[in-house]
Amino acid sequence: MSFGVAIMAAGKGTRLKSRRPKVLHEIGGRSLLLHVIAVAETVAPAQEILCIVGHEAERVKAAVEATGVQFVLQTEQLGTGHALQMVKAWFATGGAPVPENLLVLSGDVPLIRAETLAGLTEFHTKHDAAMTILTAVPENPFGYGRVNRQAPGSAEITGIVEQKDLPQGDAGSPEINSGIYCFNTAKLFAKLDQLTDKNASRELYLTDVAGLLVADGEKVVATVASNINEVLGANTIAEMMHLDAAMRLETAKRLMAQGVTIFRPETCVIDATVEVEADTVIEPFVQLLGKTKLGAECRIRSYSVVKDSTLGEGVLLRNGCILEDAIVGANALLGPYAHLRPGSDIGEAAHIGNFVETKKTRLGKGSKANHLAYLGDAEVGAGVNVGAGVITCNYDGVHKHTTSIGDGVFVGSDSTLVAPLSLGDGSYVAAGSCITEDVPAGALALGRSRQVTKEDWVARKKANLKNA
Repeated sequence: MSFGVAIMAAGKGTRLKSRRPKVLHEIGGRSLLLHVIAVAETVAPAQEILCIVGHEAERVKAAVEATGVQFVLQTEQLGTGHALQMVKAWFATGGAPVPENLLVLSGDVPLIRAETLAGLTEFHTKHDAAMTILTAVPENPFGYGRVNRQAPGSAEITGIVEQKDLPQGDAGSPEINSGIYCFNTAKLFAKLDQLTDKNASRELYLTDVAGLLVADGEKVVATVASNINEVLGANTIAEMMHLDAAMRLETAKRLMAQGVTIFRPETCVIDATVEVEADTVIEPFVQLLGKTKLGAECRIRSYSVVKDSTLGEGVLLRNGCILEDAIVGANALLGPYAHLRPGSDIGEAAHIGNFVETKKTRLGKGSKANHLAYLGDAEVGAGVNVGAGVITCNYDGVHKHTTSIGDGVFVGSDSTLVAPLSLGDGSYVAAGSCITEDVPAGALALGRSRQVTKEDWVARKKANLKNA
């Protein structure tokens, strides 16, 4: 049976006390809504996923439109039932063919798993239901809508009662509505116009569709999620951080199950999008962010931060390295306290040492810059030695220029290379030089003042001071 997907993402999230739309708050390295879209794509292709947007609609659309999903505008947020009325109207205008079934997700419930959605859609299909509800049984159900079953153990339910609408003194069922549903689309659309706002919130509840369907003799069923964390939303920043911690812990467990060693995983910040191969070791207090990929048998020492970067096999990041949008070849050695800025490409078995910064620089195989250097807009060949304190002067105040360093070059300590500049293969630059002209292959370049030594100068100075 075919399924379309509708994601409710129109709310403001007033309890967050934030200017950002609720669904654009981030956990695990990306927004709540992007997490939900990613799992929705296991049910339907992006073009068959509808995001219902309202509050800060343009901002939400801009944040996720690259995924290829469709958007339905809910100008006024009059309840979840009203949101689905907007979906019905969107289909009526020829937005797309109406799917046989519709999976409804919440844009602020990011921990839902693909396996759970697969089980939910299968349960819906198996029971040939008009509506299927994903439920949970938390320790404290207060604040959630309650699901009432026809009888203990029965799959079928009689309806859903919101917390605000429970009779006074009635604790309600311990089983809660997660806000995730499957519908027979035609049967859902037939009931949406019958919804009323005669409730404590004065809103159109999608949950009331359950009672309307049951009253018509339609089958409404419920299935319980295996993990309560999957269906939890977030209404405060504290709750958001609870979800973030849960997601990051699951990410760490997944990586460890794949053969990655993570010491003190509770201290590490690892985004859900990070990929790590087996036998890599991650020490405490490491951050792995964005689209980072680590090869096998790497070691990432404490306090390193790696974002959107790719490391080959056997790379060692010593303590405190910072990498962003960088590529590091196999068996390279970095740090401690190296800084690779965007566009850095460090070759196989190369060394970038303590307090070395690179930006838009390619360092060839086996090359070394071990101490206190800055390499910006540079092409560095293989087997190059860059001494301590070397700087490529890449910016003239208006434009950036490139420094090209050939294979086997030796750049002496505290040298200044003023770009545009080319150092030929096998050339030498004497320590303390300021080089402004190209150096041919195999040549020695010196660019410093001649040393002057004055014998006995100190004794004469002291004598003069004494006689003054």
